[in-house]
Amino acid sequence: MEPHGKTTTMRAKNVKFAFKEFLHSVKPYWLPILLSVLLAVGSAVLGLFVPKLLGDMTNIAVDTYPNIDWGAVGSKAIMVIILFALSAVLQYAQAFVLAVVSANYTKDLREKIITKISNLPISYFDKHKFGDTLSRMTNDVDVLTTSMSQEIADISLSLTILIGVMIMMLTISVPLSLVSFVVVPISVLVVGGITNFAQKYFREQQNTLGTLNSKIEEDYAGIIIIKSNSYEKTASDSFNATNQKLAKAATRAQVFSSLSFPVTHVFTNLGYIAICILGGMFVIDGNLSIGSIQAFIQYVSRFNRPITEIASTTATIQSILAASERIFEFLSEKEETPDEDPAMEVAKVKGEVEFHDVDFSYDGKTPIIKHFSVKVKSGTNVAIVGPTGAGKTTVINLLMRFYEPTSGYITVDGVPINKMKRADVRQLFGMVLQDTWLFSGSVEENLKYGRKNASLKDIQEVAKFCNIEHIVEALPHGYNTMISEDSDNISAGEKQLLTIARAMVANPPMMILDEATSNVDTRTEHLIQDSFEKLTSGRTSFVIAHRLSTIRNADLILVMRDGEIVEQGNHNSLLKAGGFYADLYNSQFAEN
Repeated sequence: MEPHGKTTTMRAKNVKFAFKEFLHSVKPYWLPILLSVLLAVGSAVLGLFVPKLLGDMTNIAVDTYPNIDWGAVGSKAIMVIILFALSAVLQYAQAFVLAVVSANYTKDLREKIITKISNLPISYFDKHKFGDTLSRMTNDVDVLTTSMSQEIADISLSLTILIGVMIMMLTISVPLSLVSFVVVPISVLVVGGITNFAQKYFREQQNTLGTLNSKIEEDYAGIIIIKSNSYEKTASDSFNATNQKLAKAATRAQVFSSLSFPVTHVFTNLGYIAICILGGMFVIDGNLSIGSIQAFIQYVSRFNRPITEIASTTATIQSILAASERIFEFLSEKEETPDEDPAMEVAKVKGEVEFHDVDFSYDGKTPIIKHFSVKVKSGTNVAIVGPTGAGKTTVINLLMRFYEPTSGYITVDGVPINKMKRADVRQLFGMVLQDTWLFSGSVEENLKYGRKNASLKDIQEVAKFCNIEHIVEALPHGYNTMISEDSDNISAGEKQLLTIARAMVANPPMMILDEATSNVDTRTEHLIQDSFEKLTSGRTSFVIAHRLSTIRNADLILVMRDGEIVEQGNHNSLLKAGGFYADLYNSQFAEN
């Protein structure tokens, strides 16, 4: 298994894959994109006639001097104004179309990412940090979609102007045009080399940004632990090191990509100087009119501009490619295997659960669960105990189908759960975890999370039944009290009691409890234990036990060590046996 949150520098072949996937992703938008390109072409074409008209105005003024034909000049000027206005309208229409495309493409891309997150196996989240995934969904999507719309506009305009200007220049003077054109391939070759060299730094920049976001998220979430362990300097140094690496990569990326503009500028201006000298000679010899050379010089300026703009977009293109790599790399991650079709169902849930010689390994090499076999009768309260790393949580992950056994299988009421839909398996169980989770919203909305159609009366009855009614009523607005994003406006014990009540409102046929009462006061602990007992009463339940004193009344205790069941029985029988469980229990009792 890769180290947690590890990111790697992507190879060039991923760029090709990402570009292919990007083209496929924008396929539904080809028509509006094509329309925007046509609008850009129209806008650019209209603008191409302006220098010619201005040159004609100059020729009219020169030819009719001193009695200048202002009527003819004025008619040309009106045509210039009309062309400018129409070009501006088409350019605005193109910007409007691209804005709509960009907004909808962004929405669709983020929906794909959210759907992908829902379909990814739990193993993905064990190997990748939240901050990196968040960076792909926010920063990378913004870079890709925002820059995409801008680049489509810029490139389509620039290419149209470049081709149109070349045609107009050739109609005025072929020798002068050849002088202008000769600098283009030289510029392209030089800029291409710079672009390829800068690409690796843009990839490094995007990857490091994802790592930096992960560090920010981790440090923010663990600020209490950081402060309590006087870890501020180490955390700050680690952040600064990553931040420095990002600044270094960003600087290199921008420095090398920024070379494109001055290099192109040097070559184009050398050509411009040559044109001015040669054009002046043609005017003196009478081969060109003053108006024609004036128009040609304007076309030269317009010819250089799209080349410069195309060169200056290389930095943005590198960012787009780097962001595209990360987004489509994420979207190509392997998803959970599809459910069986048709899937089996448990007609009427009794709650009989059986593990049939189950083996499991996270990495395919190191066994975590070995030959795990147990039959749990309906309504049995099962406690799973053992030292850290014994495999207790892994057993629950297999039961919920977060992971699939390497070998063996699990049944519920005789039906193999790998033949059922994952959603159906997970609806059989309610979960109360050690890490309590409440979302931003009212207390009522949180309690209804597992059963949306539950009424307020249903919720109030459950709250009264599990002894938290007085806690909710003591909140500022009762069931309408808003829970903050980090649930920091209620205590740890209150959060645990609310998660128990939430599971009870959902009323699932079986329960999974990760018992966690070490961070609450004695009175709240008794309330939680009482609620646990009510929650599991009459239900098949699996309890990961941390305090062995809390599972004395369990019907069945599974004692695990190194992924195997080494003992099983009830509390009294296991103590009498004087084995591993007795040692664990007595050691805890002695410590207490």
